[in-house]
Amino acid sequence: MRHLMSPLDFSVQELDQLLDLASDIEKHPGKYAHACDGKKLATCFYEPSTRTRLSFEAAMLNLGGSVLGFASADSSSAAKGESISDTIRVISCYADICAIRHPKEGAALVASQKSKIPVINAGDGGHQHPTQTLTDLMTIRSLKGRLGNITIGLCGDLKFGRTVHSLINALIRYENVKFILISPEELRIPDYIREDVLQANHIEFEEVERLEDAMGELDVLYMTRVQRERFFNEEDYVRLKDYYILTKEKMALAKPDMIVLHPLPRVNEISTEVDDDPRAAYFTQAQNGVYVRMALILTLLEIEVQEETC
Repeated sequence: MRHLMSPLDFSVQELDQLLDLASDIEKHPGKYAHACDGKKLATCFYEPSTRTRLSFEAAMLNLGGSVLGFASADSSSAAKGESISDTIRVISCYADICAIRHPKEGAALVASQKSKIPVINAGDGGHQHPTQTLTDLMTIRSLKGRLGNITIGLCGDLKFGRTVHSLINALIRYENVKFILISPEELRIPDYIREDVLQANHIEFEEVERLEDAMGELDVLYMTRVQRERFFNEEDYVRLKDYYILTKEKMALAKPDMIVLHPLPRVNEISTEVDDDPRAAYFTQAQNGVYVRMALILTLLEIEVQEETC
């Protein structure tokens, strides 16, 4: 039995196979419509979510399975003080696979250690968000045709942004990837990412404060929101929330084939006028999240769909 806690849980070869499967699901959805008949996915979300939770649910429903779970800690027995360990033991009796989101780093790992069913980390605090990373990789590969030989700009909240941390960990395994880290001083990438991931693996990167200074170099721009829920005081959040806003004027500085990604939700860091730019790929990215999670469910449940079943 396998779990997914981090993108590093899959080898590069396994990641490529998963992305190939996701692409096939996108092209031939009917082929997979009954692959999970009789299977149940539990979505245990201790933290609010729209895209991640609904895309997991859509993924399982698209595969013919069913879904049960809760959308907030207040609506679960956590409100009564039940531990994650006990919760997952009980859920293992009801479901075949579980997706868990929790505000505390390492919570999903604790659940996986006590679970009798595969557990997927759907986001743990400011640590990891592996299924978003799989979605990002699928989107980059499908639009750029490759995952190596790219320069990617990561902009915004790089300190608390778990999507950024996961994506860096995944992309360093591909050849000739350069990172441009764009953030204010207060939201720079954590030291453990800079030192233990980038520097330790001899990955080319630079840190800049102005988005305009990086735009012309980028093949991919990955925007993130400043996350109010990660701040300890409102004053710091208000001071930094509008630090970066992507506009048409800034887009004019970029390559004609650069793509813009965002894990969503967007607040105001990407102007709505950018939505009509053909390089804006964040809604395509959201759609890809369903295909990737369908592929992941099939992979962890070890379900193979044969050609003759379509």
